[in-house]
Amino acid sequence: MRKTTMIALLATATALTAPPALAGSRDGKLQVKVLGTAVLPDGEIDKVKSIDPALGSTLTGMGVTDVDAKANDNVVPTLALEYFFSKTISVETICCLTQHHVNGAADLAGTRLVNHVLILPATVTFKAHLDNGGPIKPYVGAGPSVFFVFDEKPGATAAALGVDRVKMSNALGVALQAGVDIALGQNGYGLSLDAKKYFIEPTASFYADGAKVLETRHNLNPWVLSAGVSYRF
Repeated sequence: MRKTTMIALLATATALTAPPALAGSRDGKLQVKVLGTAVLPDGEIDKVKSIDPALGSTLTGMGVTDVDAKANDNVVPTLALEYFFSKTISVETICCLTQHHVNGAADLAGTRLVNHVLILPATVTFKAHLDNGGPIKPYVGAGPSVFFVFDEKPGATAAALGVDRVKMSNALGVALQAGVDIALGQNGYGLSLDAKKYFIEPTASFYADGAKVLETRHNLNPWVLSAGVSYRF
């Protein structure tokens, strides 16, 4: 009997001192989102900052006077983590990696300038939520973003003109955000729709035999549209 009593007491003590499991709640402090995201960049050339005279003569000889570019769209998975300071104020960061090509436009239409550009858009937004007590909570937000760019390569057309290396700069910009969270019951699960507009302008530098032959600044400025599921706890 004593042994049974001791086991019962130990079991009770363990239950009382064990840390509580994280329980879902639509009013929890943390929210995790798993999203499918469409990245829709512009990529047009805002300014030709410098150009080697020899390359300029080559382009002129090809009938090129209007130099422009366009980056392709992409769809990627995204993970978002959000912390709520109160029911109406939160901060959110996202994690994703998106790949793009930059092709010619205007007189350069049909050409391939940059291949395989990988972008990590490190973004933090501060958000204001409309909490009316119901399950549907729209929000707006804004914050800084840094686009880390790496692994870019010359496109086929640039390589044919003698370009053997291309480098796109990391860039600092801002993001504006709007969306809606929809709670599915009281257990923390929900749906999320989100739209961001980035304002960011990286610079592309093209090199031939170690010398810079062309430098252009691009209005990347993507729309980033996401939809997915969330869990708040």
